[in-house]
Amino acid sequence: MKVKKGCNSTDTGVPATTEEELLRKPSISPEDVLGLQKITENYLCGPDENVYSIDFTRFKIRDMETGTVLFEITKPPAAERGQGDKKDFDPNAGRFVRYQFTPAFLRLRQVGATVEFTVGDKPINNFRMIERHYFREQLLKSFDFEFGFCIPSSKNTCEHIYEFPPLSEDIMHEMILHPYETQSDSFYFVDNKLVMHNKADYSYSGGP
Repeated sequence: MKVKKGCNSTDTGVPATTEEELLRKPSISPEDVLGLQKITENYLCGPDENVYSIDFTRFKIRDMETGTVLFEITKPPAAERGQGDKKDFDPNAGRFVRYQFTPAFLRLRQVGATVEFTVGDKPINNFRMIERHYFREQLLKSFDFEFGFCIPSSKNTCEHIYEFPPLSEDIMHEMILHPYETQSDSFYFVDNKLVMHNKADYSYSGGP
């Protein structure tokens, strides 16, 4: 398993941009999403742009200090996922996750996120993820991870190490009081072109 420490995405020198501007572009680069000033309302690419058949099948979050598993989910095999009524098929299914954590999560300094994914019959060069976390319209943190090269028809496992910035007591209090107003965009690039976009929101109140 690869273990990769995320670097901080820097927005220094990157011109501000809007979701509307990016949706008009024929392709979207890492520099484009680093210019976003708030969470997106829509997906910036469609599922059909994942021409590499990248499929995330397992995801686990653990506290790096204690090793405690905080969240884990495994998707059913692709064959089982394709058995439903195609008339009711949602093309965006699987692109959004809702997380429910306790207030103590906000005081963690380092978290490991293990992802398992498969790829199709094309080699993948320069596979990269930029993940941006917001509370309301305030950017809390931007993470930048390199997956590197993936061989065709492979299953891959990688652990990304997130180092969280210290938050003020006031911000943490507001994030706990207002569940799901903390949100993130996860942008996935191959050769500097956006091919996948996933979204998530977060509650830190300890309940649904």
